[in-house]
Amino acid sequence: MNEDVEPQSGYTSPPPGVPVKQLSFRLPGLPLVRQFAEDEARAAGIPEESIGDFVIAVNEVATNAVTHGADDASIRAWTIDGDLVVEIHDHGTWKPGPMPGAVGGMGLWVARLLSSDLTLRVGRGGSTVIMRFPGKG
Repeated sequence: MNEDVEPQSGYTSPPPGVPVKQLSFRLPGLPLVRQFAEDEARAAGIPEESIGDFVIAVNEVATNAVTHGADDASIRAWTIDGDLVVEIHDHGTWKPGPMPGAVGGMGLWVARLLSSDLTLRVGRGGSTVIMRFPGKG
């Protein structure tokens, strides 16, 4: 995992000309985020047996965004070199966790395990998590 804690705002952009799907959401919209993730996984050719793990990773980060970050967040997805890249951004302040002995707070850790790469960018502009998943390469 790459952690970039230099103050940054906005997003890490996809390459020019690459189609990007986007969805803005709040806590009640998490079922739409999961459907968005599942649809994008299938479109990117992620193997059927891996789609469940992909949706779990996306859901964990999206849930963190609207419960620990800000009231609203956005998800963007695009493919590059056959891989699916998912970016979740909120305007909140990131707090490291979980604390030793904590029962919750494992979402980012779970997402890190399930993705092939995870980058976290935090700063005055909010928090952005970028995950990469192998597609049909």
